[in-house]
Amino acid sequence: MDQNTQTYFVYHTPLGRITLASDGQALTHLAFGVAQFPGVEKPTALTNRASTEILEYLAGKRTSFDLPLNPQGTAFQKAVWKALLTIPYGQTRTYGEIAALVGNPRSGRAVGGSNNKNPLPILIPCHRVIGVNGNLVGYAAGLPIKRFLLDLEAKHAQKQV
Repeated sequence: MDQNTQTYFVYHTPLGRITLASDGQALTHLAFGVAQFPGVEKPTALTNRASTEILEYLAGKRTSFDLPLNPQGTAFQKAVWKALLTIPYGQTRTYGEIAALVGNPRSGRAVGGSNNKNPLPILIPCHRVIGVNGNLVGYAAGLPIKRFLLDLEAKHAQKQV
């Protein structure tokens, strides 16, 4: 298969189905549920590897991912997503802290918008961003999934110490 062929495939996880999409070189999307993306619906070595790493993560056996990622977005969105990748497993940051990390401390709302547009949730851990008062505010896949991911990480991060 051509390395630049776009593919996507639906996998089963403890969170339900997820759809993983690839551009042939890197992952481009992770969607909760069944989704359709441009390209051919078929599993590849990369999407299979991603599914395995996600299952390991959800089982508490993996704290980071070793996958090529190619999210598409604006320069600001990409800066936010890069900053999210620096949040350690089992920890959280506020929207304001991420805004400061990207050099625009007053852009907390824009950080929230970028999180909402994150095409690779879990892999780019937008679930680790919380409100200034510690509240869970917003998650494109819903707050129950955000709570599940944060609780999973809190439980297994204690074992890592």
